[in-house]
Amino acid sequence: MTSQPLILLVEDEAEIRRFVRSALEAEGYRVHESQQCERALIDAASRRPELVLLDLGLPDADGMVFLRRFRAWSQAPVIVLSARSDEPAKVGALDLGADDYLSKPFGVAELLARVRAALRRGKTGEHGSIVRFGEVLVDMGRRSVEKGGMPVHLTLMEYRLLELLARNAGALLSHRRLLQELWGPNALDNPHYLRVYMGRLRHKLEEQPARPRHLLTESGAGYRLVS
Repeated sequence: MTSQPLILLVEDEAEIRRFVRSALEAEGYRVHESQQCERALIDAASRRPELVLLDLGLPDADGMVFLRRFRAWSQAPVIVLSARSDEPAKVGALDLGADDYLSKPFGVAELLARVRAALRRGKTGEHGSIVRFGEVLVDMGRRSVEKGGMPVHLTLMEYRLLELLARNAGALLSHRRLLQELWGPNALDNPHYLRVYMGRLRHKLEEQPARPRHLLTESGAGYRLVS
């Protein structure tokens, strides 16, 4: 019998640890708790969790330190849980390799939805796969896109943007990461590139491009594909 995913919860506030652990264990996940950055790094290396839930305000070091050192050797999904809701904190965590960012306070339903999405991405990895949202099917193995069963023509850059979002479906991708991966470091000061291409994708794929349900903007932080 396959064991349930192990989630490392890095959080120093006891009340939040109890709340999160209870929600996760009720869904069948295994949970290991760490309260400090250094201890969490040791636990991550020894236990190899499938997912990390990371608070940024740890007593011995900023959670960004954990994220930077963890990303040096692991690509396991990381969801930041933080009371810091300002855009620089979100963007900084995403640029260091966080897969998602959930601001405190948050509800059980949203937490579990983000966890499920992150675990799915962890299983999919970089291999060819299929992502569906609305009437759209993205087949990354065949590099094809359909809507309502009919092929959709995308330019190369439109497809690359959609594929990057699809491979990270559910995750918030920062403007910086998208610009870096799609256009290179010289494009980091040109976020309008993203606005133009997201507008084109919405026009081709969303039922109501002006009120998108799947290709979403998070103001000042980045974009997310919600299936």
